[in-house]
Amino acid sequence: MSGRLWIHAASKIPDPEMIKAMENFYREIYAVNGITDLKFPEHYPVSRLLGCVEVVGCVKCEELACWMEVPEGVRLEAHTEFCWLCEQPQKLIVPFEMRGYQRVYNLERKIYEAAVRGLRPVQAPLPIKFPLPEPQDPFSLKPGSLGSCIDSSIAAEDKTPGLLAAIAGAQAPAAQISKNDSGESITMQGRDADVSPRKRRKSEEFQNLDTKLTRRADAENQLNVE
Repeated sequence: MSGRLWIHAASKIPDPEMIKAMENFYREIYAVNGITDLKFPEHYPVSRLLGCVEVVGCVKCEELACWMEVPEGVRLEAHTEFCWLCEQPQKLIVPFEMRGYQRVYNLERKIYEAAVRGLRPVQAPLPIKFPLPEPQDPFSLKPGSLGSCIDSSIAAEDKTPGLLAAIAGAQAPAAQISKNDSGESITMQGRDADVSPRKRRKSEEFQNLDTKLTRRADAENQLNVE
């Protein structure tokens, strides 16, 4: 699978201990690459469409863990059986309140058409570009395309006690999210899904969002011109 993937925050309010564990995990793995000035949100929204990323491939956990062409901090995120490789994060100027669904689902076209106007690039602390195994094939990043580690010690690089503790602390909440399917849901770009009467009744809200985002974008463009 590849292409634009929208990120939706679920309705469950995150537990403070889970937030602390995940923030500590990312603080530690970014520090491996010398990035220590991370800024986390003061509040984590729920039931909101947040933004999107571009999925460029999917590889096995052991492949990502041994992939020496990407930063070590990225390799340290290999904790699930399969790992989606994402680039070009974008966020919505105004996160849109909407109901989500578990796992991957199709984003209603009306929502997509309204939301895409409000996207802005995210200045990531460590921008990532995943090299393709076959440069001429944009779909060449797939399970088995990189191969597993010949020497398992490559994947088990020296880790500080703080990093080991952060990894252990993040694994428990991540496993719980996976078990309950209560974390962020993800939506495919602009494909029409079956539309329930409830969703049809929200069409006016989508139109209002579209108008609001258009006006804000026009105002920003005017300021840039001036």
